[in-house]
Amino acid sequence: MLINGSFIDSEELIAGERDVIDVLNPYNQEKIGHIFCATRDEVVQAVENAHEVFQHTMKKMPAHRRSQILRNTADLLELRKEAFAELLTLEAGKPIVEARGEVARAIQVLHFAAEGAKNLHGEQIVLDNAIGGEQQFGFSKRVPLGVVAAITPFNFPLNMALHKIAPAIAAGNTIVIKPAEKTPFSTVALYKLFLEAGLPSGALNIIQGPGQNLVEPLVTHPLVKKVTFTGSGAVGWKIHEMAKGKKVTLELGSNAPNIIFDDANIDNAVSSILMGGFTFAGQACVSAQRIFVHESVYDEFLNKLTEKVSALRMGDPKEESTQLGPMITEEAAKKAELWIQEAVEAGAVICTGGTRNGTFLEPTILENVDLEMKVVCQEVFAPIIAIVPFDTEEEVVNYANDSRYGLQAGVFTNNINLAMRVAESLETGGVWINEASVKRYDHIPYGGVKESGIGKEGIHYAIEEMTDLKFIGMKILSRINGQ
Repeated sequence: MLINGSFIDSEELIAGERDVIDVLNPYNQEKIGHIFCATRDEVVQAVENAHEVFQHTMKKMPAHRRSQILRNTADLLELRKEAFAELLTLEAGKPIVEARGEVARAIQVLHFAAEGAKNLHGEQIVLDNAIGGEQQFGFSKRVPLGVVAAITPFNFPLNMALHKIAPAIAAGNTIVIKPAEKTPFSTVALYKLFLEAGLPSGALNIIQGPGQNLVEPLVTHPLVKKVTFTGSGAVGWKIHEMAKGKKVTLELGSNAPNIIFDDANIDNAVSSILMGGFTFAGQACVSAQRIFVHESVYDEFLNKLTEKVSALRMGDPKEESTQLGPMITEEAAKKAELWIQEAVEAGAVICTGGTRNGTFLEPTILENVDLEMKVVCQEVFAPIIAIVPFDTEEEVVNYANDSRYGLQAGVFTNNINLAMRVAESLETGGVWINEASVKRYDHIPYGGVKESGIGKEGIHYAIEEMTDLKFIGMKILSRINGQ
């Protein structure tokens, strides 16, 4: 843990006989370290410290200085990118090639935030548009909120942390972050870069431990002005209830639909779904899960996709040739395996995959599925995709929208009119055309509708949601005694 700019001494923690959680390598279950769990009092201490640093330092720090700290951090991460990639592979089980991709995105996030710190614009408001507004002048400006509470998931432990930390710093806030207990080390390593880059002590505090113990005192603390959470819907909506009166951003689950029309470039669709369904073993909110394929190209698409999925190489995430690593825990892999078995018992057919070995689950394609099966209607968060044939545009839009989720979707067609009609009709926060639903750039507005969340991430949009818009007006007085 990190509170008030200092790491709490391990011997002191052991003497206090507090809870300790071992952190395991998902690939081989070897212990790679442990975390000492924070107490409720330490959560309060972290928030109060962050508030003090906000009042006395961060809210007064000029934009050019905040921008420089973010650029410095990006430069330091660039110098140590391979070490960070290896850490992601170790704690998350992420294949090294994918881990390098996450680090590259993290560097870009820092650059976007450095630019955003210098672009916190308000506007002039013409007051004499209103009756009585003569000789008056008004403008708005964006001002920081104060303490931001951030809770991050295991699947992108570096980049998701930065999607909360970087815009908070850009806006002039301070942060208390609780990383996932399965992947806690990336955030700590990141803090060390921020410290070296010039971030004031106490501007970023890290509390470690299970969410069921720490989220409530963190989210409900009166000095916390903004809560940003990425994770499961069940937890996210509970946080929303707790955070009454605060600004909240929730980036929650999905079961992303991807639609392949009969005029689509099938090879492009296959390559996109291969990446979209199996990146990080399917453990992404926008993983391609429900694949609707026009019946006229169904067999061609399924045969080509099955061939490519069957050839994916599973293995040690540290190996350059590994394309699919382990799931985060054996419990998660067992749950996904059970859902496959339930689907098969109900009539689904396994085209490839379906076998589990410890934390590894073979990349799996299911067909002949029912829309009520868990693998179709719930968030599977595993390397599993379900293929469903369709006939008409209206039919497939209804299929895609028949979900309580709505984060992102993919549409594959060469017909621009069809693409735009379907994109407008889909009930999701984002739609990609001729790309899989998993595609995300770090500066786009990103967030869902329905049970997939509220608010937007993407650096510019996150900065806006971490500020208040303040109005300042003045009356221009007539000259008195020549003044």
